[in-house]
Amino acid sequence: MRNEVPEQQVDLAIVGGTVVSCDGADPRLATVTVRDGVVVDIVDGGRTVDARRTIDASGSAVLPGFVDSHTHIASNMLLRGLLEDTELFAWLDTMWRLKQNFDHETLYWASMCGLVEMAKSGITCFNEHFDAYAVTPQVRALEEIHLRATLGYGFADGGVYADVADWSWAALADFDAASSGAADIDGDRVRLALSPHAPYSCSEPMWREIRELANDRQLPVHAHIAEGLRESAFMQETHGKTTVQWLNDIGFLASDITAAHCTQLTPSDMRLLAEHDVKVAHCPICNAKLVSGTMDLRGLVDAGVTVGLATDGPASHNTLDTFQEMKFAAITHKQATGDPTFLTTREVLGMATEGSAKAMHRPELGTVSVGAPADLTIVDLSGVHVAPVYDIEAALVYGSRADDVTHTIVGGRIVLDNREVVGVDEEEIVARFSEHAIALRDRSL
Repeated sequence: MRNEVPEQQVDLAIVGGTVVSCDGADPRLATVTVRDGVVVDIVDGGRTVDARRTIDASGSAVLPGFVDSHTHIASNMLLRGLLEDTELFAWLDTMWRLKQNFDHETLYWASMCGLVEMAKSGITCFNEHFDAYAVTPQVRALEEIHLRATLGYGFADGGVYADVADWSWAALADFDAASSGAADIDGDRVRLALSPHAPYSCSEPMWREIRELANDRQLPVHAHIAEGLRESAFMQETHGKTTVQWLNDIGFLASDITAAHCTQLTPSDMRLLAEHDVKVAHCPICNAKLVSGTMDLRGLVDAGVTVGLATDGPASHNTLDTFQEMKFAAITHKQATGDPTFLTTREVLGMATEGSAKAMHRPELGTVSVGAPADLTIVDLSGVHVAPVYDIEAALVYGSRADDVTHTIVGGRIVLDNREVVGVDEEEIVARFSEHAIALRDRSL
């Protein structure tokens, strides 16, 4: 008689749900098992699993956690709803008046509130762009709410950011000291990047210094590129060329870059981005709201550029709801191209997960697959606003919303459990954050 080896216990089993893997495969009813932070098995149908914790996902979709490839949490939580119905540069000028009065405690509570909103929206990883202020308050928040992040250390020395020039150059000169409070935590859950603000706010010497530091330290670069018509006009008046052409001419373009926005690109620009394997973060709601332009997504895709989806943060988007971003992106680009088959529901789901993970240089994330980190989101599909569910991918893109998320899991760790963020007092966070935000507004405007 053959001795059977008992199946090893897993840490987590998600049973009864429909797995939407976001890697091109069709959705299927399956059990997902997790051990040591990694997906170890995906088995069709239901089965009994020896697990420390079992989640019944019946009537729900199990998909990779959303990846927000360009956002501003610590700062933009404080600016949500403050200035509406205005154009980009007037908006930026008002925002800067508040940013000059930021302090660590205010940024900490803003970060906590932003992380709660992200966890409740199914976002498991985000690419934060800081506007030349300390990242340590957000690191402190990330020690309490365990999402993944790449924190972009911001630099600028011109335009509305001229006041932080000395600070930025000092940080570049001794980056180890400047970033000492933002050392990686939990292995590589939290990483650092270099984040020059934009071509109109960073001088050529600063761009060159950042390129040298990025090459030396093997750090990714995260910047606003070709965001609007005023930037395009500035670059033509100052340099006689487009932003992308100028960055190419100074030797800056490389595969380590996440270029946010990219609404003002020529065909030549798109070829240069593809040639250098620059990744792009697409923020369609922000770009429409601030009338920054509509990205030529079809042109970028046809050129072979990796494109991820992003919220840009609560100041310009007003929420951290990736469902809104997916729906708006799909509709916008069908209208822009005149082609209802462009950017299918499967494609836009992939852009919000696997595409965004690649766009922020975390290619190991963004799918539900054996061996991948167990960054997962469970979405309840029983609501009246999605019924009847004929097509799960269509329900997720066109009908679902952030409050349908029941569980958010990062590296096998449950961060959102039955719609409650684990280990924090949400009411206290909102109250403390609101108190600091109102005080900031009152002393700034």
